[in-house]
Amino acid sequence: MRLVILDNYDLASEWAAKYICNRIIQFKPGKDRYFTLGLPTGSTPLGCYKKLIEYHKNGFLSFKYVKTFNMDEYVGLPRQHPESYHSYMWNNFFKHIDIDPNNAHILDGNAADLQAECDAFEDKIKEAGGIDLFVGGIGPDGHIAFNEPGSSLVSRTRLKTLAMDTILANAKYFDGDLSKVPTMALTVGVGTVMDAREVMILITGAHKAFALYKAIEEGVNHMWTVSAFQQHPRTIFVCDEDATLELRVKTVKYFKGEHLHLQSNM
Repeated sequence: MRLVILDNYDLASEWAAKYICNRIIQFKPGKDRYFTLGLPTGSTPLGCYKKLIEYHKNGFLSFKYVKTFNMDEYVGLPRQHPESYHSYMWNNFFKHIDIDPNNAHILDGNAADLQAECDAFEDKIKEAGGIDLFVGGIGPDGHIAFNEPGSSLVSRTRLKTLAMDTILANAKYFDGDLSKVPTMALTVGVGTVMDAREVMILITGAHKAFALYKAIEEGVNHMWTVSAFQQHPRTIFVCDEDATLELRVKTVKYFKGEHLHLQSNM
């Protein structure tokens, strides 16, 4: 497990984008060798997506031979709704790069059989050869994707009821009206993300500081599902200074030293 601490959100976003870019380029994807990338939504990854778009437009990075699998999608929200994760991904990322739409996989929250949709998603990941790099964000309560507190740490893609903390946090995207916020979602499981060959989790802002503390300084706990990634052989937590406010000083100093070593090898 590694923790990369940057001074602010913009630098954390840039570091994450460079890491993704380098991983894709080093992989040397082609028509018989696709790079598979797991992706999140929400406010945290927006800066990272903007930098990846910039790298693409500057000719440094192509997504022609990249397959993506998104973490989650609301249930019952029309695909064209501005707050659906389909809309989010296309408006903030996919339409600005050269990815083949057939290679951008997002769960269908309006499928006639939601469990079949979840099972098919797992099958598509297997058919793609698994996820090379799964990028994620977390909620203030330490949930990753929509694996709310109390979720199984070996869970697979499934239907989940959203916790009230999550609904309250998402209300800002629905004009602050709780009645408009979906209460259920389809989500990859913790086990689904753990199967990835590498995991990078973005954690920024003081409101995520306690969750970061729970993620790396305390033990694995299904009430803080992000803590499961302590046990993944290749996990990188990328955060800003504000997110470290609950960490011990010696923890921050240790990981800042490791960050310099990691950066020198990028």
